[in-house]
Amino acid sequence: MPNDRPKQIWDAALLESVHGRTDKADRVRRMFDAIAPTYERVNAWASLGQDRVWRREMVRLAAVRPDDVLLDVASGTGDVLRAFSVADTRPAQLIGLDFSHAMLLRAARGPLAHCLFCQADALAIPLPEQSVSIVTCAFGIRNFQDLGAGFREMQRVLRPGGRVVLLEFSLPEHTLLRRMYLYYIQKLMPYFAGFLSGDRTGAYRYLPQSVVSFESSQAVRARMKTAGFSGITEYPLTGGVVTIYMARKSSGK
Repeated sequence: MPNDRPKQIWDAALLESVHGRTDKADRVRRMFDAIAPTYERVNAWASLGQDRVWRREMVRLAAVRPDDVLLDVASGTGDVLRAFSVADTRPAQLIGLDFSHAMLLRAARGPLAHCLFCQADALAIPLPEQSVSIVTCAFGIRNFQDLGAGFREMQRVLRPGGRVVLLEFSLPEHTLLRRMYLYYIQKLMPYFAGFLSGDRTGAYRYLPQSVVSFESSQAVRARMKTAGFSGITEYPLTGGVVTIYMARKSSGK
């Protein structure tokens, strides 16, 4: 029988410059296709259950109105969409976008009413200009091939006055907490996550490397401002392990 186990996608040499790879998007897509079956289980374990808390905070900050149309970029298996679908006030329409077919298949199997799914790259969102009122993205902007282009696409599809809510990993500012966190994500997490998932692609080696080498929160805010967002605010959670970025599209654009 042919060996259909996923091949290694991220080796030691490639991990030296994960954000500088010209083929980063393709590697990330294949990586997520491979880990889709165990993705949510490993996330819940690796975050010690905090991922649910972080998504609930996204919902709170989004301040959803009943007439909102929400686009979740890099929606994966649909955990953010589900959080919004069970909120006290739900959007009129939910749209999940991801370039991993395996992830979207799992999202579509979930109990998500009023939700559409689309397989596409976040840098080329197949929606008209000013067609949604909220754009969300959880742990996705770090994986974009071009962060600035991704922000410009979010800006393009947002209606004037629309808001963006982004959840992403970050590094704690407190020295001791940062050291403890780095030891966890660089030493412990890859071993146990790899064991739980059976991953052979290097996904859980990519994760910590993509976090520590990602742009600072100041740089992320600067890129959002350049893309045309205003009122940019950040909310560090769990000691700075993750950060939620909030911003709006100018009502005049």
